[in-house]
Amino acid sequence: MIIWIDADACPRIIKEIVFKASQRLQLSVRLVANTGLSKHHSPLISSVVVSEGFDAADDHIVQHATTQDLVITADIPLAARIVANGGIALDPRGELYTEENVGERLSMRDLMQELRATGAIQGGPAQLGLTDRQRFASALDRTLTRMVKDSRVVSG
Repeated sequence: MIIWIDADACPRIIKEIVFKASQRLQLSVRLVANTGLSKHHSPLISSVVVSEGFDAADDHIVQHATTQDLVITADIPLAARIVANGGIALDPRGELYTEENVGERLSMRDLMQELRATGAIQGGPAQLGLTDRQRFASALDRTLTRMVKDSRVVSG
């Protein structure tokens, strides 16, 4: 099992929470971005720098993530692709993307983009707050615990 992070826009605090979980559970983490990333001191954490093409990081994650992996992303189209492939994706605010909610989230995203383009609304999502970080940490813990348990059942 690998934890993939869509690292271009992932907040540092979210990465740190993932790194701690990685160490605790001894799980590999792959950060994928279009730009260089800072070095990490854990052998469990690696970085992949992809070309600067549109959706290159997303494409890399979709091509390499398996159904046993977890993808951390705020990118709803990427999450939709992961879920469509049978994978698991988690939002940095702690919401697990599912077949039931990802279509609705994608529609809402498209509507908000349209409203911003017409000037009807301005700005993006609110800054990540303490409650969001706590919700993410709890959701990450629940998701990884279930995934580790499920992988032991399958392999054992």
